[in-house]
Amino acid sequence: MATFFGEVVVAPSRAGVDDEEETEETAEDREIRRELQEKREIAAFWTPGAAGRPAEEPLPCSRFIVAVGHNAVAFLSSFILDSLCWKVVGAVKLWNEWCQTTNATSVLPTDSFCLFYQLISDPTVLLCQCSCYVAEDQQFQWLEKVFGHIRKEGLQVTILSTCPVAEYKTQESTLTLPSPFLKALKTKEFKEELCCPLLEQPNIVRDLPAAVLSYCQVWQIPAVLYQCYTDIIKLDTVTIEAFKPLLSSKSLKNLVKDVSESTKILKKLLTTGETHNNIYI
Repeated sequence: MATFFGEVVVAPSRAGVDDEEETEETAEDREIRRELQEKREIAAFWTPGAAGRPAEEPLPCSRFIVAVGHNAVAFLSSFILDSLCWKVVGAVKLWNEWCQTTNATSVLPTDSFCLFYQLISDPTVLLCQCSCYVAEDQQFQWLEKVFGHIRKEGLQVTILSTCPVAEYKTQESTLTLPSPFLKALKTKEFKEELCCPLLEQPNIVRDLPAAVLSYCQVWQIPAVLYQCYTDIIKLDTVTIEAFKPLLSSKSLKNLVKDVSESTKILKKLLTTGETHNNIYI
């Protein structure tokens, strides 16, 4: 978990468990555990670059924009992504108890996937849409396989995510908060102007957004996380549009599509998503 407020977050430990509570692991147990570990291995796929650059060679990157969760993904799909301006250059496939991803490029906002896009006019701009859940034991793999393929020199990272407003810690009643709202958390190296207030103590961020921000903190990469606190968990227009202040940020403003057209795309995405849910519920 990332806080950067100076707290030490202690992970749960089984130290001190009585010997009688522990059972001897059988060969069958070890085999089951090995197979489960293999199944939970993350696989990253990257396409060869220009001029025959090998897929294994790290990508030059000046801006890396990461959207985590369905609403953040739908925001980028509506206001940033354009099939004529971006191309898919990679995908991550993973399995856990909550999701199984696909590397298909034709995806809906309600699908679970993790795709990487490259701006055609400026290949140093990369975008990641991750609407799948990356489990705690898979986050380090994700970071190593993604950031291991990106050059860190001159890199700046922007992360977008959502969180239930009930998790926001404040002395006020959360019922009076103007939900949804944005809060920011940044690394020491990030010097640009923020688009919203900083996240106050003792709040923390969790899961993949926290892992990415912590990774950037360790590697001294300028990075900022914009987290939208919302009282609506599902795909929602109001929550998606709460990210709109970011369109004026330095990292996104020259990537914005026509806003009126983006609104139409957003409505279409939501309609398609609702139809998809009705079919599979």
